[in-house]
Amino acid sequence: MKTVILSIVLLLGSFSIMAQDEGQVRIAVARYGGGGDWYSNPTALTNLIAFCHEHLNTDLARDYDVVDVGSTDLFNYPYVYLTGHGNVSFSEHDAQNLRKYLLAGGFLHIDDNYGLDPYIRPEMKKVFPELDFVELPWDHPIYHQHFSFPEGPPKIHEHDGKPPQGFGLVYEGRLVCYYTYETDLGNGWEDREVHNNPEAIRLKALQMGANIIQYVFIQS
Repeated sequence: MKTVILSIVLLLGSFSIMAQDEGQVRIAVARYGGGGDWYSNPTALTNLIAFCHEHLNTDLARDYDVVDVGSTDLFNYPYVYLTGHGNVSFSEHDAQNLRKYLLAGGFLHIDDNYGLDPYIRPEMKKVFPELDFVELPWDHPIYHQHFSFPEGPPKIHEHDGKPPQGFGLVYEGRLVCYYTYETDLGNGWEDREVHNNPEAIRLKALQMGANIIQYVFIQS
């Protein structure tokens, strides 16, 4: 498969490139209200970026940013990662800003770090009241980029013994939000000593993360 030069693709989209550093595209973690630990998995994106550099020949900045859901800076990032264990709260302004960002071509990846589900679903209803999360079929392109996952997202951490699932919000045929549930990809992306995951498990998590990153830019 041909490698993907992500920074070139971004120039074709509708985003501001203010968040670039010396020509490199930046990605970000979403900071939200409600008291939930949006800052979970602090080493996750750093390791995912390094993995994408090695395996996809990407040109992402090596450090990620933190962006408030209600900030106009959100529009600087083609990919935004949202995680945590507990409460998430979007103000009306947050919800409208996030909606505009996603409709403008942005992409939100929600990664349940265990306990997020009952909070994030009603908040995303504020963003897209007309949409419901749907489970993506295993033949969806997000599972068949540089790496193949013929049975959907991998299981990284055991919590309630449920199977891993990948849900999406699809607006006018475009996947604008991908929600990984009962998989905990971010824990697999973190430094090995944080969770002591076996290397084979960490590799699956990073491969799935690379697929998400590649998919975001291919569909832009």
